[in-house]
Amino acid sequence: MAFFLQRRAIQRHVQTELQRVTEFSGPLSAPTEEAKELGEWEAPGKPSKGEPYSKIPGITLMEDCNNEVYYQVDWASPNDPLNPKKWSTIHRIGATMLVCLVAFVATIASSIDSAVLTSATAEFGVSEVAESLATALFLIGMGFGALLLSPLSELLGRYLVYISSLFVFGCWILAAALAPNYGAQIAFRFLAGFSASAPLTVAGGTVGDMWSPVEKTFALPLYAIPAFGGPVFGAYIGYSRGVDWRWTEWITLILVGVVFLLILLLKRESFAPRILSYKADCFRRLTGNKNFKTAAEASHGSLGDLMSKSFLRPFLLCTQPIVMAFTLYLTIVYIILFTFLDGYPFIFAETYGINEGLSNICFLGLFVGIALSAILVPIAYRRTTQQLKNDGDDGSGKAIHRESRLFFAMVGAPALPIGLFWMGWTDYDSVSIWSPLVASVLVGFSNICVFMSAYMYMIDSYEAYAASALTFNALIRYLAAGGMTIVGIPMYRNLGTHWTLTLLGCLSVLTVPIPIHSGKHPPKATENPQLHFTSLVSPPIGWHQTPQNPLQSTPHVANLPIAVVSFAAHRRFKSFLRYRSEIQIERIGLVTQIAPRKRRSGGYM
Repeated sequence: MAFFLQRRAIQRHVQTELQRVTEFSGPLSAPTEEAKELGEWEAPGKPSKGEPYSKIPGITLMEDCNNEVYYQVDWASPNDPLNPKKWSTIHRIGATMLVCLVAFVATIASSIDSAVLTSATAEFGVSEVAESLATALFLIGMGFGALLLSPLSELLGRYLVYISSLFVFGCWILAAALAPNYGAQIAFRFLAGFSASAPLTVAGGTVGDMWSPVEKTFALPLYAIPAFGGPVFGAYIGYSRGVDWRWTEWITLILVGVVFLLILLLKRESFAPRILSYKADCFRRLTGNKNFKTAAEASHGSLGDLMSKSFLRPFLLCTQPIVMAFTLYLTIVYIILFTFLDGYPFIFAETYGINEGLSNICFLGLFVGIALSAILVPIAYRRTTQQLKNDGDDGSGKAIHRESRLFFAMVGAPALPIGLFWMGWTDYDSVSIWSPLVASVLVGFSNICVFMSAYMYMIDSYEAYAASALTFNALIRYLAAGGMTIVGIPMYRNLGTHWTLTLLGCLSVLTVPIPIHSGKHPPKATENPQLHFTSLVSPPIGWHQTPQNPLQSTPHVANLPIAVVSFAAHRRFKSFLRYRSEIQIERIGLVTQIAPRKRRSGGYM
């Protein structure tokens, strides 16, 4: 409902602007005598300096990738209410909370089956290790699904991806609840995970759509805390007394249905290029002029070209040091988290002899740790605003030091090995149960801090295309987490809780220096923040503008792999077999241009 109201508001806005121009200049189709005398009027439908369309705020005469003049549609003003970053604070908080609910439900489904292995193994006659595939394949499906849904969100918009993925997700959960045999169950769980992958990839981009760099300091934790609490809450539900494996699927289906209705009724489109596309479409329909385009539409060309670039984007971004570094970091953290969750029956039920009705209460320690991370948000916000003030930021937040996003991880990373060693070395029936419970608080606190830092860092680096940057990250970490879900139970049985937790603690020690080192020696690509590849989004050069020498526009130049360069150069130079180029990233204005090398007598370098 809100989505369709948003579309109507865009149409009313366009109608108002056209009416103002008509009142000022007369009928748009009729040329003025002055324009005829000066020769500045052309046939209707062809952009020219004599037409009044360019007087509309946000409309500029530009040249597309085929050197044809068109009307570029952009925001009417810096404070355009159609811009998601300029929505009211209440609307943005509400939209963020909707995204939180989507992520919360999807991550609940990722772990809820792991707590009901016993009832499923009894019904299907398989081992616990075999039944753990229901959880593992769900996680693996989430990883592979991100490869499809994230690019789609940048092609079709966030809203359509949320609606379609949630609907399909609910259908597969229903099928899993009615599964007649083991094979059908794990197959439907994989498909459910595939369709549920949007929250932790698309949702991260959605947060970046609506909040400025400074505001993301508190906005992203608002999303991350429920999202990261989902696996913990899923395990809590699964371990509840009287809940079997089919009931966990029905509970998940009910939650998905509620969230689907909320998204359907309340969610608006937040992806700026898509909103501008709706605006350009309104201009085309209301004027009958097909030359109204957004910068993205003009640079992409055909629909096939647009789709190929959208689906190729995550693979181009995965070569970036930022993406590679934080993918490794979060993969290790997720391996530890899901292996740790597998051990709760061994850590508490077997050691202290508590029943299933009480063992699920032990997950409250993780909840407390995740919630405690909120204490750091005001501190991080104050540090960020002070840094911007010292650097003389113009209010846009573009001068923010991305290394400051690692504050959460720097504080939380040491807590992970401490909590794991603490729990592993005090998990004895002779020691109070409160000891491992308090240790679990540190584990929950550390995991959410690392998650928030990694997401804020990558979202700040890639802005509108953060969803693509998070795609490769999601694929690798969910594949690893899915694999560890299978081997987690045998590890606890064969090594025992003490050695298993000690092993995880040793692994977590390796992650402690990562945020500290990244803060002092950031990945090379961070010298050129907010990469916008020309092959993906290329603001065209205006017909009246003279392109600057890109090598003189900024002191920061990044060389990307030749495969990326060739692909990016293809549209501008028509043949990547004859040309080689360098991509220059302009820090101010966030415009990427291609700088052809000097021509030699034998051709291009």
